[in-house]
Amino acid sequence: MDFERLNELENIIGYSFKDRKLLKLALTHSSYGHELMINRNVPKDNERLEFLGDAVLELVTSDFLYRLYETVPEGRLSKLRASLVCEPTLAECARSIRLNEFIFLGKGEQHNNGAERDSIISDAFEALIGAIYLDGGIEPASRFINRLVLNDIESKSLFYDAKTELQVMVQNKFQCCPDYEVIAEDGPPHNKSYLISCVINGIEYGRGSGNSKKQAQQHAAYNAIIKLNKEQE
Repeated sequence: MDFERLNELENIIGYSFKDRKLLKLALTHSSYGHELMINRNVPKDNERLEFLGDAVLELVTSDFLYRLYETVPEGRLSKLRASLVCEPTLAECARSIRLNEFIFLGKGEQHNNGAERDSIISDAFEALIGAIYLDGGIEPASRFINRLVLNDIESKSLFYDAKTELQVMVQNKFQCCPDYEVIAEDGPPHNKSYLISCVINGIEYGRGSGNSKKQAQQHAAYNAIIKLNKEQE
C-alpha cells in the first residue's frame, strides 16, 4: 500500500498518525503477516492492537452510555453496549469508512474474499482504535469512536436482536411466528455466505445476507421490521 493510500485512509478517518507504522500494523491481518516472515520478536499482525482497541472501545462506550442514560439499570446498559460493539455493528462502522479496502491480507484470504468477512473487518476496526489510542491518546480515540460507533443507537440496538423484536411484533399483530428460509448459499465450507428470506403468513417481508445463517437471519429480521413499521405509518 503506497503513501497516497495511507493518506487517503487518514483523511477518511480524520486522524493523522505521528507513527505510520502503527497504522500499517492495524491494517495487517495475520494471514499477510505470516507471509512476510517477520522476526518472531516483532509484532507481525494486528491482533495485539485489536486486543487493546477492544478495551478502549468498551471503556469509551460504557462511559458514554452511563452518562447518557442516567436512570437505566446495569442490565439494560450492558445490552445496549453489546449491540454497539458486536461484530456485525463494528463491521458496518468499518465499511462506512471503507476500511475493508485498506486491509492487508494474505493470498489465501484474498482468494476467499476475506475483505468482506465481518470478523476480519471488525477486528481491523478495533485494531485501528488501538493504534489511534497508542499514537495520540484517549481523546482522539474517543472522538473516533463517538463519530462512528456511538450514533444511531436505537437502530443498532434493534439490529443486534432483531429476531426477538420481530417475533414479538409478529405475534402481537398476526398471532404467528416469522419463518426464515435459505434462498441461496455460496462459498467453500469454511467461508460460506447465506441469503435468507423472512416470511410472515406466506409473504416475504425482508431478506438478509451474512457469513452465517444466524447473521443473515438478523439482517432479514431487521429489514422485515422496517417494512412492518412503514406499513403502520
